[in-house]
Amino acid sequence: MNDSTADDYSQEHQVSEKLDLKTKIAFGAGDLGTAITAMIGISYLSPFLTDVAHLKPELAGLTQLIGKVWDAINDPMVGVLSDRTQSSQGRRYPWMIWGAVPFGIFFFLNWVVPQFSSNENVNEWGLFWFYTIVSILFNAFYTIVNLPYTALTAELTQDYDERTSLNSFRFFFSIGGSIFAVLLALVISLIIPQNKQLQYIVLGAICAVVSVFPLYWCVWGTKKRAKAMAKLHPQMEQTVSIPLLKQLQIVFTNRPFLFVVGIYLCSWLSVQLTASIIPYFVVSWMRLPSWHFNLVLLAVQGTAMSMLFVWSAISKRVGKQAVYYMGVSVWIIAQGGLFFLQPGQVTLMYTFAIMAGFGVSTAYLVPWSMLPDVIELDELKTGQRREGIFYSFIVFIQKICLGLAVNIVLQRLGKAGYIPPTPEVPIPVQPNAVLDVIRVSIGPLPAIALIIGLILTYFYPITREMHAEILLKLQARKQQRDHLE
Repeated sequence: MNDSTADDYSQEHQVSEKLDLKTKIAFGAGDLGTAITAMIGISYLSPFLTDVAHLKPELAGLTQLIGKVWDAINDPMVGVLSDRTQSSQGRRYPWMIWGAVPFGIFFFLNWVVPQFSSNENVNEWGLFWFYTIVSILFNAFYTIVNLPYTALTAELTQDYDERTSLNSFRFFFSIGGSIFAVLLALVISLIIPQNKQLQYIVLGAICAVVSVFPLYWCVWGTKKRAKAMAKLHPQMEQTVSIPLLKQLQIVFTNRPFLFVVGIYLCSWLSVQLTASIIPYFVVSWMRLPSWHFNLVLLAVQGTAMSMLFVWSAISKRVGKQAVYYMGVSVWIIAQGGLFFLQPGQVTLMYTFAIMAGFGVSTAYLVPWSMLPDVIELDELKTGQRREGIFYSFIVFIQKICLGLAVNIVLQRLGKAGYIPPTPEVPIPVQPNAVLDVIRVSIGPLPAIALIIGLILTYFYPITREMHAEILLKLQARKQQRDHLE
């Protein structure tokens, strides 16, 4: 895109920070592919590894932990490098363009079951290392495309409410991708009912292809806006010159950022811990066929999607914190209800799933709309915009904790004596110790995390009024700088 096009765009939009519908849709599409792969990975990878690839739960947990630890480590690396990238495409877009295809390829390889040896023990360790290496590579490319994408939120608009609206579109596509993935998994399981391994191969192949193209749609549909905003706010495209250790010190002394980290961590720990244990809960505790698991996820994600724009509209009236209180309070009741649920109470199970969707919607929306406000506060203090480092560190902490949580749950399942299903016994009777692990993981643990998140939200300091004051100070600084030049 040439500069005259950017000038035309900026002249058209310079009066307002509002985004047009086309740009919002294109931005939202950027989260479609990563949402599809994340939903499939969170919800299906553990049962795939234990029940199809036949890894012991302990090894299945360990391979995911190693992948998540590496994923967390490469987040700050990509964040810092994208902040420092100099390109005619901008700071973020080269990463998305070149990382998209490898991202799809390594996602597909997660669902292959190679044969390394006729010796069962040797083959199991071969599979463990295969999935570990693939996990490391997939997670690396997931970060390469997703982290620069998320950093675009703060670069497309500075408007407090418009960012909430922008994230509504992002998470509409995100939840839509999750729903697509679950529906696809359900359809494939009905078409190929007797061959679990083939089910996962087909699921992985389709999702890999579908996940790549929306990233290019996002690049194509938002680049003009990003370039125009960079002209209006030149500091957005300045490479960061602060040394890395100094950046870390500034990041972790930014009090509002620490609150956002805590809120995000508590919300997503609850989402992902529940999603990873639901397959075992539905089959082993509720004694239901595995396809019910897909319907439970659809109930949660469908409700979350339908509530996104409702919560966004309510947020404009009462603020982000109040919306989070409302949604998460209903969500806590749902998690507690799942703990007390008894086999046979199927209708109640779906009722709790719908209730949880109200809260999951706020987990998508609120923390991510708070983070750009924190970035502006940091810019006011440091004089530089560092979206990459902030986005990378919030995800770094989340991935470390998630990897530990999933690993601990699977380790406990293994030590409790988990019995994998077989074609002859598709729903084995699990020991009481296994059932206790499943129920605690789906009830008390997520509920406690959500309560902590509510407490942190209460103390989060950046209100709409404070954010407006931050923007005024930044504008005054820019005008003073322009006057001196």
